[in-house]
Amino acid sequence: MTLDTPCVPVLLTVALTLAGFVQAAAGWLAVRRFSRTVPLPGAHPAITVLKPLHGDEPLLEEALASFCAQSYPHFQIVFGVQDAKDTAAAVVGRLRARFPLVDMELVVDPTTHGSNRKIANLINMFPSARHNLLVISDSDMHAPPNYLSSVADALSTPGTGLVTTLYTGLPARLGLSGLLGASYITQSFAAGALMARALGRQDCMGATMALTRETLMRVGGLPALSPYVADDAVLGAKVRALGKNVVLAKCVPATTVGEVSLASLFAHELRWARTIRAVEPLGFAVSVIQFPAFWALLSFAMSGGAAWAAVLWAVAVGVRGGFGLAVERAMGAVRTPFWMPALRDVLSMAVLLTSYMGQDVAWRGHVLSTGEDTHYSAERVLLATRRG
Repeated sequence: MTLDTPCVPVLLTVALTLAGFVQAAAGWLAVRRFSRTVPLPGAHPAITVLKPLHGDEPLLEEALASFCAQSYPHFQIVFGVQDAKDTAAAVVGRLRARFPLVDMELVVDPTTHGSNRKIANLINMFPSARHNLLVISDSDMHAPPNYLSSVADALSTPGTGLVTTLYTGLPARLGLSGLLGASYITQSFAAGALMARALGRQDCMGATMALTRETLMRVGGLPALSPYVADDAVLGAKVRALGKNVVLAKCVPATTVGEVSLASLFAHELRWARTIRAVEPLGFAVSVIQFPAFWALLSFAMSGGAAWAAVLWAVAVGVRGGFGLAVERAMGAVRTPFWMPALRDVLSMAVLLTSYMGQDVAWRGHVLSTGEDTHYSAERVLLATRRG
């Protein structure tokens, strides 16, 4: 095959490669713009941080300690487990010894509420929350010292009903699986989320969900989220249905990438992919343009190893590597090898294709289905809120 005798499939893969170049550049520009914005100071009311736990996962104590070390005047941390023998309870005990001045509480309650175990844990923890401003944060998040201040500042902005954050990837071990996982989170997820915001979307990321007690009650409380796997997307849509905005805080925590094998990383990312596909099928399908190195490699294979296709693939590796490193630098994230984004594109495409082969997701020993989320829509939430 030569450029003089192109076929439609090759032209399509070349077009997708070029579209990926544009997307990579746009993602970097969005990240650079975000990293240069300066937050406006706001009020700093007392905050309750809700931390649902399950097991002593990699870097758990380091992640939780980052919340205990916040430079914020008045906050409470409520930890929750559903089993008295949960190994995470011992981590909380060590934190109490390390941070004796921090107001923290551990709730142990096995009561279940619907299929979403995280939300069930939060429902059990909720009565122990003493403050009006609530920050729900995943157990694997590593927060900078100004995290709570940034969240409170964003929530004080007029018209804001919910605050969320971007996050980068932090490998628990610097092996191939950890670096591949971190590369995806920082270069694809975070940059893609900022591009979506530039296009008018206001998605909520479940790693941080901050809102007032009043707003939570207006959307039906935590029980309204219990049937869904994508509880963050549902909460964001419910808050927007109230006429309020979902705002990004001007800080970027990191999330632990604890997978030590490619198989476990693939399973984790498959859960993410199926959840996203359930609540945003069109956007998920369009995300194929995020993988230009894959499309360039496919062009090379379909062209029979043509020289022009080899050049295109080399350029794709350079574009993905260059913009990927630039995004990591702007986000203050862990740096990954220059060649890794090209390998990451191939893995991401494999995850995407596999996500269409089922609806089940595995989460911490439990199998859930995104079927309920598939039938979920922002329009239904809006109608339900108005009728309520």
